[in-house]
Amino acid sequence: MTIAEPSRIDLEIGGMTCASCAMRIEKKLNRIDGVTATVNYATEKAQVVVDGPLDPALLIATVENAGYTASVPAPPADADGAGAEPDAEGPELRALRHRLIGSVVLSVPVILLAMIPALQFTYWQWASLALAAPVIVWAAWPFHRAAWVNLRHGAATMDTLISLGTSAAFLWSLYALFLGTAGMPGMTHGFSFALERTDGAGSIYLEVASGVTMFVLAGRYFEKRAKRQAGAALRALMELGAKDVAVLRPSTGSGTQVERRIPIAELRVGDEFVVRPGEKIATDGVVVSGTSAVDRSMITGESVPVEVSAGDAVTGATVNAGGRLVVRAARVGADTQLAQMARLVEDAQTGKAEVQRLADRISGIFVPIVIGIALVTLAAWLLLGFPASMAFTAAVAVLIIACPCALGLATPTALLVGTGRGAQLGILIKGPEVLESTRRVDTIVLDKTGTVTEGRMSVVSVVPEQGTDAPELLRLAGAIEHASEHPIARAIASAAAADGAVVELPPVESFQNHEGRGVTGVVEGRAMLVGRLSLLEDWSVHPSAELLSAKADAESAGQTAILVAWDGVPRGMIVVADEVKATSAEAVAQLKALGLTPVLLTGDNQAAARHIAAQVGIDEVIAEVLPADKVAVVARLQAEGRVVAMVGDGVNDAPALAQADLGMAMGTGTDAAIQASDITLVRGDLRAASDAIRLSRRTLGTIKGNLFWAFAYNTAAIPLAALGLLNPMLAGAAMAFSSVFVVGNSLRLRSFR
Repeated sequence: MTIAEPSRIDLEIGGMTCASCAMRIEKKLNRIDGVTATVNYATEKAQVVVDGPLDPALLIATVENAGYTASVPAPPADADGAGAEPDAEGPELRALRHRLIGSVVLSVPVILLAMIPALQFTYWQWASLALAAPVIVWAAWPFHRAAWVNLRHGAATMDTLISLGTSAAFLWSLYALFLGTAGMPGMTHGFSFALERTDGAGSIYLEVASGVTMFVLAGRYFEKRAKRQAGAALRALMELGAKDVAVLRPSTGSGTQVERRIPIAELRVGDEFVVRPGEKIATDGVVVSGTSAVDRSMITGESVPVEVSAGDAVTGATVNAGGRLVVRAARVGADTQLAQMARLVEDAQTGKAEVQRLADRISGIFVPIVIGIALVTLAAWLLLGFPASMAFTAAVAVLIIACPCALGLATPTALLVGTGRGAQLGILIKGPEVLESTRRVDTIVLDKTGTVTEGRMSVVSVVPEQGTDAPELLRLAGAIEHASEHPIARAIASAAAADGAVVELPPVESFQNHEGRGVTGVVEGRAMLVGRLSLLEDWSVHPSAELLSAKADAESAGQTAILVAWDGVPRGMIVVADEVKATSAEAVAQLKALGLTPVLLTGDNQAAARHIAAQVGIDEVIAEVLPADKVAVVARLQAEGRVVAMVGDGVNDAPALAQADLGMAMGTGTDAAIQASDITLVRGDLRAASDAIRLSRRTLGTIKGNLFWAFAYNTAAIPLAALGLLNPMLAGAAMAFSSVFVVGNSLRLRSFR
């Protein structure tokens, strides 16, 4: 299989134990010509972008040559087999659990014997050896194996530190037992938190070797479990879809249609399928017949079901809560909203923030530095005249305490949980760099139509000039507006089509859209002008004073007046209005509470814009802006030194969303707007914008807290270990705790409301 250019290949990586492993794989992949790779330790995935044709087998071989495993992920439909329950634990986690249980059972007696002299019976040291040996050889085998593989490739990772530390403690204990005095009957020794001057040949460190193995295995097990929990939101999202569908097919020998239940993978665009009460809607589509309430909470986070009827769009994986629906499939497979959501979340989780790249670079060079510090510690203690056993113990403590696990987990786990929680709430964050933008934003530009308002215009009144018939005015204006996609045009066309006097709207010739100003064309031989006053004036058409007065009155009430003329004569006006969303005022108040200055941006006239702004509590209004000028408005605000976020939903918002420092698209809007944005708000509720900023800021805060803990832990712990103030076993426990702490801190994001 060869991938065509340009392309992206995702790989599942196995065998990584710390961030330095991810860095090694990343470097190896990036050495291949035309390859740009990002390897994420938390998600255990590599995202590879290739310029030109490339066989994925080459990528897999490169990863395997580095000592790890790699595979191309199975398609979602095949991931768990047909109807099979996904493995809740996974073979890797299960094997880790078995090793952990074995090490706990065997290590606890060893630790108790070493720490409590009263328990030290005759030959207790030999009993400790019998118990500790399986832990150090079998339970710690993954560390030794990984260290050996890395050594063969000239690299050092966290496993190198653990393997070196535990092996050194074990070998010293064997020397003391067999060649020293530690194996003598009646030998005892106490436990100290710091190092004490002892006869090296009379000291054993079996509790260090087995205890460190137990603590590290425990840390890794809970870390892996927590990582699975962190990714649970994405897995749940991918599993939301229906598994089969009742599709309508023509019956043989008659003109009727019959239901046939087929797997979802066989559904095609244009197929009509039945959705009964309580069933999931199989894919994105349009209702053909029936009325019902649809529960969209699993996609948008909205708790109240939405009423749908013929002509309404519905989303796959939502639940039909009421009557029977027949739906025509509009998008299937990877094109559905659910699949796109899952892809966005996965991309965000696989990506890396700049702060994480710094942490990864540090992790990559950290292990060799630690080995160097351990050797310096060993030499310094020996040169200062301390016994070899003390020098050795201090060096082992340095090796064990310094593992950079917490550093590698700090960013990706927080990102994993934060983006997953966002997906559950209908907030899709495109990438980790977006989080940094939310912290700096101070101004939020809100597109009016479809964002602050419902975006569903309706005709309020038809005002004809003297001598013009109102139904005729609406019919001809509706005919030409039927060719446009603008919300106002759709409202006029719908009103004309629904008018009792109209059988069918006449066809349009020479249609032309004048962006932001109106439309022109020929209907039934009449040269039509429908739009703003400026459009009519360009054609030297001047409405009467009475009509202009009625226009001013409508606009002062927050309505929009559309002027109509044909054959060079003004014929009247159609007044349309758009209602403010019930939650917009609350959303604006929430945005202000976050320290943001809201700005209303619209192509509407000043009076209408100010009327809407007053209703929701916005003070700054930029009105009468052509779609092409929205980018210039955002750029002007940025030139004033503001950091600008923008919320929009239309095709004409896409360039401005891309220009803004933070672009947020309403998921109820167009694909172009969603593609151009940094955050997609799946539900059409402006309050989701403040939720998105709060969640992003909290995720960023969690990342920074994790990084502070990870850096502070290693910075403080290494000198303590080098100075002999830390017993190696306690160092192992502290190191394991640091990783679990970082992952646990990230998991707190799951409670975000």
